[in-house]
Amino acid sequence: MTKTLVGEMLKEMRGEQTQLSLGLDINTTRETVSKYENGRSKVPSDISRTLVKKFDNAKFAITVRNEYTGTGPKWLDGPNVDLHRSSVKEKTVEEMKEALDLIVNTCLAKPLKKLQHFELQSVDSMLQEAVEAITALDHFIAVVCKEAEISYTEVWDKHYKALMSAGYLGGTK
Repeated sequence: MTKTLVGEMLKEMRGEQTQLSLGLDINTTRETVSKYENGRSKVPSDISRTLVKKFDNAKFAITVRNEYTGTGPKWLDGPNVDLHRSSVKEKTVEEMKEALDLIVNTCLAKPLKKLQHFELQSVDSMLQEAVEAITALDHFIAVVCKEAEISYTEVWDKHYKALMSAGYLGGTK
């Protein structure tokens, strides 16, 4: 049995709600909920979406995305993390400025396959800064939504609708 962050978070979010009750809410059995929580089964994508909507928990959404794809930010919980909204805002601004500076100053005019080693190092540095900015922004959105009691999932739903209206997405989200 392998514990997973998703399973641990599911158990934490469930709180006092029984596995049976949660199973009924998400159209599965108590035994299946137990398997998710204990890492004996991965939570399928449709159930993950249902749980994200049900609990509207940004930390869970970020954890699911990372654990199941191996990409995107991980929830920051180390000893040096300060998730107070002001600290997160300042760190986000710092990371975005650093990323923007490197994006502006990295030449991408040449075909990337033709870049010299030192030029590729600049591209790699730019990408690392962009990833740091994405991590900061994800946490910024999560922290502000939670403290302001704004629905995390509704923020994303509005974004997807705007992308569809602008013609950047097709008919499905």
